[in-house]
Amino acid sequence: SSQKNKREKERERMASHSLIPVVDAHQHLWDLDKFVYGWLNGPDKLDRLLAGDLDPIRHNYLLDDYLADCKNQNVVKSVHLQSECDDEVGETKWLQQIADKHGFPHAIVARVNLTAPNLRESLDEMRTCPNMRGIRQQLNWNDEDASMRACKEDYLKNEAWFKGLETLQEYGYSFDIHVWYHQLAEAAAIVARLPKMQFIVNHTGFPVNRDEATYQAWREGMQKMATNPNAAVKISGLVVTDHHWTVESLRPYVLGTIEIFGVDRCMFASNYPVDKLVSDYDSIFNAYRELVKDFSPADQLKLFHDNACKYYRI
Repeated sequence: SSQKNKREKERERMASHSLIPVVDAHQHLWDLDKFVYGWLNGPDKLDRLLAGDLDPIRHNYLLDDYLADCKNQNVVKSVHLQSECDDEVGETKWLQQIADKHGFPHAIVARVNLTAPNLRESLDEMRTCPNMRGIRQQLNWNDEDASMRACKEDYLKNEAWFKGLETLQEYGYSFDIHVWYHQLAEAAAIVARLPKMQFIVNHTGFPVNRDEATYQAWREGMQKMATNPNAAVKISGLVVTDHHWTVESLRPYVLGTIEIFGVDRCMFASNYPVDKLVSDYDSIFNAYRELVKDFSPADQLKLFHDNACKYYRI
């Protein structure tokens, strides 16, 4: 029993406010000398709409930059999300080379268009990268407002796109869902059609506005998504759409997400360096720590570390 007490003490030590280890479930790197990123290289209305002036991040953001930003938060692993790079396979292989040398990033979520005729060829090339774990294709769409579209069409309504998801499942990859809050219910119906595939909702379901009507619609969408046991969610991207954010302004979204999905299906993430436009890294993670400080040490460890390891298989 003294061994058991030791183990429990060790877990409590790991989960203490300052030392709890972090797996950052959503970060980006980019090299503008090596690749073309349309939204960083040219004017991008959508990102300006969300984040304001992008100029502060229109420069290379490499692993050393990321590790300097996160150095105070005991980040032990990270998950790299594709950065809308024009060379999808090239970006994936570049990230694998970085990981081979430095350990980070421990998981790679790549970009493909699931309707592309060469989908299998791209996936076959990406499969040569050992850290490859999944795909994200941006699906943000708004029928009424063309400025709120991150893609050429509403892929959620496209059966050819769904066939691409089925192909992805054959490869054993997960899919990161990048939709607005008002698309969550429709996306939930897609998730229900592939119950054996893991889906991970990005950026807390994207409640882009901070009014009561948005909050209620966001909650309804998240509740629909959470009825799927194969859906998990990353709590991230909240500050980039709330430039005057405080710990209290995040509270209903952070705790609401955990309440709806349960502590076993949520994970914290930075969305760095995009959220660097609004906040330093420490402030974001210190806010998360503050919001869940009354959770048990084991539950805190799940949110900051264990769940990201589980869902991204790292």
